[in-house]
Amino acid sequence: MNKTFNYTRRKTVSVPVGGIAMGSDYPVRVQTMTNTPTDDIEASAAQCQRVAYSGAEYVRLTAQGVKQAESIGLISRVLRSHDCNIPLIADIHFNPKAALAAASVCEGVRINPGNFVDPARTFKQLDYTDEEYQAELDRIHDELLPFIAVCREHGTAVRLGVNHGSLSDRIMSRYGNTAAGMVESVMEFLRVFVEEQFMNVVISMKASNVVVMVEAVRRLVDAMDKEDMHFPLHLGVTEAGFGEDGRVKSAVGIGALMAEGLGDTIRVSLSEEPEEEVPVASKLVDYMAQRQGHEPIEGDYSEGYDYLCPERRLTVEVNNRIGGSCLPVVIAGYRPDQLNDAELQPDFYYSADGLIDGMHQFLVPFNSWKGERNVYPLLTLGEWDLCPSGPLRFLQLPATTPASKLEFLRGRSDTVLVITPVGINIPGEQQALTHALDKAGINCPVILRNTYTDSSNEWLQVKAGADLGAVLLNRRADGIWLEAPNCHSGGEVVRYAFAILQAARQRISKTEFISCPGCGRTMFDLQSTVQRVQQATAHLTHLKIGVMGCIVNGPGEMADADYGYVGAAAGHISLYKGKECVEVNIPEEDAIDRLVELIKQNNDWREP
Repeated sequence: MNKTFNYTRRKTVSVPVGGIAMGSDYPVRVQTMTNTPTDDIEASAAQCQRVAYSGAEYVRLTAQGVKQAESIGLISRVLRSHDCNIPLIADIHFNPKAALAAASVCEGVRINPGNFVDPARTFKQLDYTDEEYQAELDRIHDELLPFIAVCREHGTAVRLGVNHGSLSDRIMSRYGNTAAGMVESVMEFLRVFVEEQFMNVVISMKASNVVVMVEAVRRLVDAMDKEDMHFPLHLGVTEAGFGEDGRVKSAVGIGALMAEGLGDTIRVSLSEEPEEEVPVASKLVDYMAQRQGHEPIEGDYSEGYDYLCPERRLTVEVNNRIGGSCLPVVIAGYRPDQLNDAELQPDFYYSADGLIDGMHQFLVPFNSWKGERNVYPLLTLGEWDLCPSGPLRFLQLPATTPASKLEFLRGRSDTVLVITPVGINIPGEQQALTHALDKAGINCPVILRNTYTDSSNEWLQVKAGADLGAVLLNRRADGIWLEAPNCHSGGEVVRYAFAILQAARQRISKTEFISCPGCGRTMFDLQSTVQRVQQATAHLTHLKIGVMGCIVNGPGEMADADYGYVGAAAGHISLYKGKECVEVNIPEEDAIDRLVELIKQNNDWREP
């Protein structure tokens, strides 16, 4: 039995953060981050109270310097005077002095291995001899010792938070801007903490690219296991974005890891008020906790499967549409006339009651199939022998079907399997069957058919994103069929299906927006700006566009983006083409027009 198919929490040490400990002996904790200026004591304290009342168990505040670190201490006094005891975590970049100051007044301090000792990255290639590189590691050791001493003295927890976009030039020169580089960046620091026997450490590995984030966390756990380390993990997709896209993207990335029992605290990073993040994260935690003690799922990985960095399952291409190298398809449980509000059209429609127009691709129950053009039967196992051969047929199977019953499918190039869940561990069941198929030599493409009865859009986004995303990120499916009979809009359900595929980087159907959630460093009204940038560029489905509140993580986190809009100073914006800053300190009122002009100058503009 492979533990990956079965939900059980990874065992970790316990880390006290104020009065709320985290680790595998405790529930998964929910946290968020303020977006008020930290020096505004009243506003920050009020926001901390609001997020505490909304269910957050920790709150993080930015501390650009010693003054802001001291302000967190004042905020703590205000909160404690109002009987609000939520632990406060200082967020530090580039400033060890601020970290020392914060460690004496906060319950936790987050430092970034990419910029705590190393200077700000410039994306330059640096060459080191082994001796020179060891000297850099010795410098990290020496500069961490005073910080560890202060944290030990005050009982302060430490979060080592690596961001894909803020790796140092030293790490990137040796390991590249990769998941492996992220792992080595944090392990260098972690080894010092272990050597000093300071174990109140939590680790986060974040990226706006969900695939990179998931790979980095898996590689970190593998690296820690090899060195007998068992520290708790904080999970999050950084710069996830706004609205439903941010929720889906977070559910896909965080949910995929939580499905494997990873994660001891999470944050859903949205370009919205922090109070809006907390319910989404709480839903994700509650949904995953329901799997505890589920019916065991038998099975093991198929030969050649790489858990750390999966490759797409090898399948036959059926009817030049599904499987092989084709993009994953979307099936909708609606007729075309029921999707008049749809922004994106599915590849196949399902119809149980007629209205087949011959212009679209349809699935119908076998007992309704008449062999019409562009209409394909959906069969059960009991109907298989009754169906004549054709170019494309769909065979629906419960996920618990033994592969031994499917041996007649070996060598077939006309059949797509539609897998439906049976128990509460949906991705575990569906993945186990795909591995059993591979072991049995059955290479039919697989569609995941998941049905959710929720009437809440946010619950649907969380559940479907977590379940479908887990299987897609492991490259085990060739399409998805999302059904939500109680959702008021079929168009929304189809849109969520495409959003899940995009979050998993399986199929791009719209502009990819990488936008930060905002914090006390943000240089403009983030929420309204994100919406205005989206309005101007949402039709550019071939581009990725970053909207970042400041330069701390902005240029790095959006290194994956084609263009970037970054806060440079109060009321001023800098524009990026890839990693290169091409326009500096543009007045905010002109910045979106200049962004559009920059896209046009580089021949990437398309008219709506």
